[in-house]
Amino acid sequence: MPCPLQELGIETLDTDISPHIKNLKTGNSIGLLSEAGCPAIADPGAALVAAAHRDGIRVVPLAGPSSIVLALMASGLEGQRFAFCGYLPREPEARRRRIRELEARSRRERETQIFIETPYRNNALLASLLEAASDKTSLCIATDLTLPTETIQTRSVTDWRSAGYAIGKRPTVFLLLAD
Repeated sequence: MPCPLQELGIETLDTDISPHIKNLKTGNSIGLLSEAGCPAIADPGAALVAAAHRDGIRVVPLAGPSSIVLALMASGLEGQRFAFCGYLPREPEARRRRIRELEARSRRERETQIFIETPYRNNALLASLLEAASDKTSLCIATDLTLPTETIQTRSVTDWRSAGYAIGKRPTVFLLLAD
């Protein structure tokens, strides 16, 4: 029978992970969940995992959905060579410069570049992508993965520009492959 999350003793992971490590050292087990994506990948859970390793505590990863890998699988872009680049810079000019660097790397290595953004900055990132990337570069926008509102679309930057698309504040993975 399903159990409401509140009854599971779910806590949020704040910056002080010492209580969790103390709990583990007493022989208790804990689980690390992520609200979107995979625990410890572009997720603050990595600090807890690193601390567990430092203290000799066994870490057991369990297979589950990763929004990053799901997006790559559904994008139709290069899956043999790819790089997860995390978050791009917040400042518009630095972000555009990083996009151009990633696009050049993608073209040179024939490598899909994958990145994410906090939902409230999705539209700003999309605007920077459409401004900085070359016309023929392929861009996949994978939003709300595994939810009923899921959308995954891969188009050229030119096609995205003419679409007038707005993502809104929804969890999104961006993938770029230069032509």
